Amino acid sequence: MNLTIEKMVYGGEGLARMPDGKAVFVPFVLPSEEVTATVVHERSSFARAVAGEVLKRSAHRVTPKCQYFANCGGCHYQHTSYESQLEIKRGILRETLERNAKLEWKGQIKTHSADPWNYRNRARMKVQGGADFAMGYHRMASNDLLPVKNCPISSPAINRTIERLWEMGDAGKIPGAVKEIEFFADHTDERMVLEIYHAPGAQGMRDFAAEVQARVSAVRGIALFEMPTRGSRLPQLTETLGNPIVTYQVGDKSFRVSAGSFFQTNRHLVRELAQTVAGDFHGRIALDLYAGVGLFANHLAKRFEQVFAVETSPASAADLKANALKNVIPVRTTTEQFLPRALNMNPEVVVLDPPRAGLGARASQLLSALRVKQIVYVACDPATLARDVRFFLDFGYKVEEVHLMDLFPQTFHLECVIRLVR
Repeated sequence: MNLTIEKMVYGGEGLARMPDGKAVFVPFVLPSEEVTATVVHERSSFARAVAGEVLKRSAHRVTPKCQYFANCGGCHYQHTSYESQLEIKRGILRETLERNAKLEWKGQIKTHSADPWNYRNRARMKVQGGADFAMGYHRMASNDLLPVKNCPISSPAINRTIERLWEMGDAGKIPGAVKEIEFFADHTDERMVLEIYHAPGAQGMRDFAAEVQARVSAVRGIALFEMPTRGSRLPQLTETLGNPIVTYQVGDKSFRVSAGSFFQTNRHLVRELAQTVAGDFHGRIALDLYAGVGLFANHLAKRFEQVFAVETSPASAADLKANALKNVIPVRTTTEQFLPRALNMNPEVVVLDPPRAGLGARASQLLSALRVKQIVYVACDPATLARDVRFFLDFGYKVEEVHLMDLFPQTFHLECVIRLVR
């Protein structure tokens, strides 16, 4: 069957139509291309297919840089130029706002981008320890392990550490109990912290971690986590070696980021993201909801008398408290629990960076009740962002600016910042 690709959709696939008009989604294609395709999964309303020969090639198609591309589940757009990737993401964001938020945004989508390679300061790999050692990522559309020995979107320091660990694994020095390893490099890409996740009750993990630290000079600290058992939700920190804390410099501000804390992953765009979010706002009180370690709160602190920074994660909340400037008040609670307390604060600006699931109805209602003049919404999922934006539009807000922050080049993921005013 031959298919003509109409457009790209969120998730990294191209949309085409079967002869009967049914939608079919195809990975690793580009708009206007004609390809041969084989249907691999079909439902009543749509189908999925894999492309074979490219009969009509897009002018934007390029040779992928990574040898694992199309097998590894990490990247989706290495087969197209970077400018084409940005155009695809702008189109998806604009269309999602129109479809889900009923917002026909005619204005500019301000695009923020940087070097699209070696940008990740954090990476997490699956591990198969023991005699049949392997380390890598999931295969595309699978939970199977794909062995990966280098990753061109991860920083040079992370790739050097991956190489050392493969040497250890090939020598039989990585225990079978090791299940995952997360790498987090600092702003200089010279020092890093590892998080090692192991099976419950595993023995010898401290000795293994000590050997890793001895072999890899860049590793200044290691945190050991026991993987959750059935009935428990989160990995448990069991032990630390060295100093498992990264000091991350962003412009003139320094942030403590401990093992288990969230921090932005694009080392080229962290500062620009913070400056875009904080903007030129000023006033008496600002709120930073889902504040993490305080990246946005400390930038807002320059122009506000007080910034209330709200975070519920234990690790991130501890770092937030350590990082907070004098006029930043850290609050460890959930956004839903905090917002009723903010009704009498009369904040001028609210910044929020919720998880992928977005705000949801309850938090949106509470936030709208504040009747704050400016909301800055940072989102990593355009669909949940659009859902929440629709709520604010119905409550009398207008979208003032839309920013695409390309924190995840070569992938379908997109970060965006939307300013709403009333």
